[in-house]
Amino acid sequence: MSLVRLNIKGISYSQTQNGAYALILNEVEGDRKLPIVIGAFEAQSIAIALEKEIKPPRPLTHDLFKNFADRFDITVKQVIIHKLVDGVFYSSIICERDKIEEIIDARTSDAIALALRFNAPIFTYKNILDKAGIYLTFTSKDEHQDEDSIVVDELVNPEKESPASDESYKKYSLSELYNMLDSAVTNEDYEKAAKIRDEISKRNK
Repeated sequence: MSLVRLNIKGISYSQTQNGAYALILNEVEGDRKLPIVIGAFEAQSIAIALEKEIKPPRPLTHDLFKNFADRFDITVKQVIIHKLVDGVFYSSIICERDKIEEIIDARTSDAIALALRFNAPIFTYKNILDKAGIYLTFTSKDEHQDEDSIVVDELVNPEKESPASDESYKKYSLSELYNMLDSAVTNEDYEKAAKIRDEISKRNK
């Protein structure tokens, strides 16, 4: 299976729900986007890694892992999002020490937070992007935004939020779900779009 390289497009917080964020990954040689729902802590860690000028007073968990790896000469070579099951993405971290390569299972949000700190490339398989990727339509304003633009105000200084409520899409037909997906993408509610896409993926298995 062929690998597709991804870049981080940004992070979008839900317009309707609190506590959940959508990490938007963009295929390097294409127009498809891969939204992945992540938690607030992981979103904050990724945002801080993207915004180079932000330095937390104490190391975050992913910073600690980076410091630990540097001390023992462990390098993260790449991250691969290798599986999608029932709307859940599974990833592997490819590490190297003394020219010996190891593969470590990880949550996708953690793997990407570490990839940023090691300047390691992020990949997924073409069949996963074919299944879960979506096309986004941009306005002229969006087209001029930096590829790594990100919403950081709430991530760097998060307020106390209530847990996210799970909206069920099981009662909708596939045609209704596709219409809702188009609407969510148009409104830039990527977190909602990811949930709808996951429900569609479950039915198309």
